[in-house]
Amino acid sequence: MRRRRGRQPRTLRTRLVVASVVLIAVVCGVIGSVTALALRSHLYEQLDGQLGEVAARASGVFRPPGRPGKQWAPDQRLGAPEPKDIRLSDFVKGPQPGGTVVARTENGTITEAEVGDKTRDGAGVPQVDAKSLTTDQRSALGSVAQDQGKHTVDLPGLGGYRVVHATGPNGSFYVAIPTTEVDNTVRTLVLVEISVTVAGLVAASLAGAAIVGVALRPLRRVAATATRVSELPLHSGEVNLSERVPAPETDPRTEVGQVGLALNRMLDHIHGALHARQRSETRVRQFVADASHELRTPLASIRGYAELTRRGGERIGPDTRHALGRIESEADRMTLLVEDLLLLARLDAGRPLRFEPTDLLPLVVDTVSDARAAGPGHTWRLDLPDEPAAVSADPARLQQVLVNLLANARTHTAPGTTVTARVRRDGPWLCLDVEDDGQGIPAGLLPHVFERFARGDSGRSRATGSTGLGLAIVRAVAAAHGGTVGVDSEPGRTLFTVRLPALGTTAAPATGLPARPVTGSPALPVTGSPAFPVTGPSALPPAAPGRPAPCGKAAPGPHSQAQHSVTTSVRQGG
Repeated sequence: MRRRRGRQPRTLRTRLVVASVVLIAVVCGVIGSVTALALRSHLYEQLDGQLGEVAARASGVFRPPGRPGKQWAPDQRLGAPEPKDIRLSDFVKGPQPGGTVVARTENGTITEAEVGDKTRDGAGVPQVDAKSLTTDQRSALGSVAQDQGKHTVDLPGLGGYRVVHATGPNGSFYVAIPTTEVDNTVRTLVLVEISVTVAGLVAASLAGAAIVGVALRPLRRVAATATRVSELPLHSGEVNLSERVPAPETDPRTEVGQVGLALNRMLDHIHGALHARQRSETRVRQFVADASHELRTPLASIRGYAELTRRGGERIGPDTRHALGRIESEADRMTLLVEDLLLLARLDAGRPLRFEPTDLLPLVVDTVSDARAAGPGHTWRLDLPDEPAAVSADPARLQQVLVNLLANARTHTAPGTTVTARVRRDGPWLCLDVEDDGQGIPAGLLPHVFERFARGDSGRSRATGSTGLGLAIVRAVAAAHGGTVGVDSEPGRTLFTVRLPALGTTAAPATGLPARPVTGSPALPVTGSPAFPVTGPSALPPAAPGRPAPCGKAAPGPHSQAQHSVTTSVRQGG
């Protein structure tokens, strides 16, 4: 079973050609075997006829005309012939087949045995000499039953012989004729049949491969259509499924035509389903966009009236004040949800972004500064390279990605958690990492963290409510920039990585991003502080030359964020 699984699958063309060649080989083998056996049987019948005639001459028995191999019964003889004392040496030199053996027997024992040996005299004229059989040859000949039946025996040094024992007026004799010519004829026929069969199989293989290739050409065109359909992005967006099997390959009277026709019907069905899905998604997206847009004004009015009432001159009770505060907070949360839904609807609709050369470093510094102000209970760290990190992006949308990732780390981890924002290069990509040392994301939630309204369990205790759309927006914005986002989490470590195509290997002035140092602000001292250390490339783990750390996992090593220097300044373009 394991061997079968390890074999490479054979193509239909190969299987058809091999099956045809094997079938032809079997047929040729059967025909050749039957032909060889029939020829051998016929030649042995002729040889037996010659053997009977020689035996009759040796024993002195008359033979009936036209019935070779049959002798007269005693009551049918036309007078008993007189016995003759024949000399075996003279007999084998007579008109007998070449190599004839004659042996006289008395009381079942060979007393004399001669063989006719064809030679040439000094003038090159063929002649026959008589030679006596050796002891081994006599023993082999004497082992044949004396029953007047035809037998085949191998005489040492002489080869195969057809032997018969005959008894007549002249005495009892073993008479044998060589089977060499018959065996050579059959062997030659077999060799010719094998040669012709092999040549025919080679020709049949080549012709079969060509014929099957032509016959399977329509099937390859059907497969090419299916391959083109499989390469279409059918998972999202408007899909134009116009690929169809050509009409000549959809004839239902042929097997390939049936496959092509079935594939076209399936594609028509899929095309209709995709268009129905697209229409439904468009309606839902338009509804979400319209509803989100229309809800912004009443939500702003609710917040305004609640704040106006709370700050008005009239005295209100504590319960009313608490209710107004709840109204304002829920209105703010509802506004955030509406804004996120509106943004996702615009991204899903493929609204064009405003791309421009953007340096990630000041964007990360500013965003982390805002996150530090929003989450003073966390420890915030920066890990930035020396040179600018230039990408072609929409700065506002990219900043929202950073805001959402940092807010996700802040709201789903306990105070005291260290959150590190890191920018690094991996070949043609720029990687933006947001890492925390919180409790991690449950394994069952990891495949769904980027889905809309995905919620974590209580293990990542949210300090404040969220819309559940932040990471979905991160994925949508990254995809709109031609990038990707991934997550790797385990207890004590969670790492989100956004991969964006780098604008260039270095940020030259031609890109619109002049090399300059990143300066800080009162809220974000770039020279580092105990509360907000900013680290540079010295904090990165060492990597082999030409082998940067994989862009989806922070390189492990002795330099954790807890060991980063607090005095390393942020350098850019150095």
